[in-house]
Amino acid sequence: MKAGFSLSIGAAGAPLHAAAHSHHPWPDVSRAAHLACWNDAARLLDRKWDHIFSTVIPLAQAHIARALGLPHPERIAFAPNTHDFVARLFSCFDSTRPVSVLTTTSEFMSFQRQCARLEEDGMAVVTRISTEPFETFAQRFSEAAARVSYDLIFFSHAFYDSGYVVDDLPGIVNAVRDDDSLVVIDGYHAFMAVPANLAPIAQRSFYLAGGYKLAMAGEGVCFLYCPPGYGPRPRDTGWYASFSALKDGKPAVAYGRDGTRFLGATFDVSGLYRFNAVQDWLAQQSLSVGTMLGEVRKLERHFLASLTTTSRITPGQLLLPDEGMRARFLAFRTPDAEDITRELLERNIIVDCRGDRLRIGFGIYHDTADANALADALAR
Repeated sequence: MKAGFSLSIGAAGAPLHAAAHSHHPWPDVSRAAHLACWNDAARLLDRKWDHIFSTVIPLAQAHIARALGLPHPERIAFAPNTHDFVARLFSCFDSTRPVSVLTTTSEFMSFQRQCARLEEDGMAVVTRISTEPFETFAQRFSEAAARVSYDLIFFSHAFYDSGYVVDDLPGIVNAVRDDDSLVVIDGYHAFMAVPANLAPIAQRSFYLAGGYKLAMAGEGVCFLYCPPGYGPRPRDTGWYASFSALKDGKPAVAYGRDGTRFLGATFDVSGLYRFNAVQDWLAQQSLSVGTMLGEVRKLERHFLASLTTTSRITPGQLLLPDEGMRARFLAFRTPDAEDITRELLERNIIVDCRGDRLRIGFGIYHDTADANALADALAR
């Protein structure tokens, strides 16, 4: 699929990009979509938002629902980033007492930082369950969710610092003790990376993700799937949450029962255009999430087999040797993670690290020659 990325990693002098799990290159089709957003704004002027809400957003909702097995696309809301949704979710709780939170030690900064800051001021009481050992995480987290009632239960579908995938989402969700708890799953590192069917938990769980990583659509197109009845009136609310009531001039703070209740306010919609174009392109190429994962797995195996005794990393340093447990990147535990990342960048090769974890992610634009080149650089 290299030809589909000719304007980014296919350009002259482009780096060998092996961080598809972090910043994913945009396919060429996204450029025309970006321009289409501008053209629609110029052509439609004030009527632009009618087109976005009647055509662009429903198409994006349908793509997401199809990828995740969700039965109600209208329950999906969009925002420029996931932090907007995190703040809005926290605003659903009683402000006169601390929010009780059950989460993990490996949540991404969009949640972890906000949660820790509320904790500093006594506005949240947080229980964190270690993700390691991975083999027992689901059992330990489920037991914690069943033991005590929490206001908010927040955990990742795939963890950013290891790639570990929680394969039994219904098991954890069904273990939650309190029927009133908000259950939120951060799917950012799993969406479009591993096949998923959220239908069994669609009535109970929020699902949070976006287009920046494996969805290949760039910034500004994050989404929240909203189960019915949970968080009906977020205190942090924007005027788009009552967009349908504008023409009626209603002064009351009204909320929709679908995903619109979690909408904010005016945002750049170009990401939605790019997202729709990429999803259409993948469908035209018959590239399902499972198909893409299968191709990446082949490259991962080839790469791991190509590492030698002189390589800076070894397969023995993999956090998750069992590929069935991980998303679409390899995480190696090494004290040299930062040095290796810097030295590879000096060779025009991009990987990334989180603390002592070196992360390498192959994409559909890679081939065995790319895997060989990376392995060779690590040996040298």
